[in-house]
Amino acid sequence: MKAIVVTDQAAGTAGMKLVERPDPDAARLASLAGASYGDVIVEVHASGFTGNELEWPSTWTDRLGRDRTPSIPGHELAGVVTALGYGTTGLSVGQRVFGLTDWTRDGTLAEQVVVEARNLAPLPGDVDFTVGAGVAMTGLTAWQGLFEHGRLQAGQSVLVHGTAGAVGSIATQLAREAGAYIIGTGRAAHRQTALDFGAHEFVDLDHDALEDIGRVDLVFDVLGGDVQKRSAGLVRAGGTLVTVTGPPEARPADGLAVDFVVVSVPAQLGEIAQRVRDGRLRTNIGKVATLDNAVAALNPTERVTGKTIIHVRP
Repeated sequence: MKAIVVTDQAAGTAGMKLVERPDPDAARLASLAGASYGDVIVEVHASGFTGNELEWPSTWTDRLGRDRTPSIPGHELAGVVTALGYGTTGLSVGQRVFGLTDWTRDGTLAEQVVVEARNLAPLPGDVDFTVGAGVAMTGLTAWQGLFEHGRLQAGQSVLVHGTAGAVGSIATQLAREAGAYIIGTGRAAHRQTALDFGAHEFVDLDHDALEDIGRVDLVFDVLGGDVQKRSAGLVRAGGTLVTVTGPPEARPADGLAVDFVVVSVPAQLGEIAQRVRDGRLRTNIGKVATLDNAVAALNPTERVTGKTIIHVRP
């Protein structure tokens, strides 16, 4: 099968290569002797890639800390189940699915991937594979940040950083549907995009004073750094700062600060898919490229707003 691999952490995305790799061994997967219980093989139709995943230790080593290069990056997928591991239940061969793969195993920038069935959810037939891959990571990150860790309720205010981006745009839509008041942030050129996705207000981080917004119940942070530090001071008593950028460098004086790593939850994927079908949730896909052109697409010469999706199969 064709796959993108990486071998040199220092090279970053510039070190990606398109190579031929062995197909997953379906016969061994299905046997008792060779089974990794709960695995399935998925024929990948569309894959996503998170921009900083080549900085994650799990891209380079397995759970025991052993080198696992050349490794296949990408952990977001939509595709079709082609084989079941021994004892696997809940999915069937030929079923359309979407979800996330394990961080410490080979990923989805390939024609096939072995993934735990528990990390996948059915993808409705009227949801395109490209859309499925485009909302798997972004949708789960937004959902878990807002509702699990941020405990967002109707009537509360939320500051969503990077509102025009892949995750921020999903968070904005979900928060709006939940009855929250959303203040979005980003660059001046992203103002209208943020408002179109549902922000009530917009703060230009280059020119506006972030502190002028007053206090909010929740900060949803995808930027980190100085913006995150300043945002901690905007959280009102009892509120929460939620970030996906690692341990917070500053914490609210009278609130919580939570950093988290997204996990694949089929029930949440189902909620996200239903909202896509209903028209309540729009994807934010900035670029689509084929697997043959993936290396170039993931090394853009110009800034791309929104998610880059690799279309593995026509």
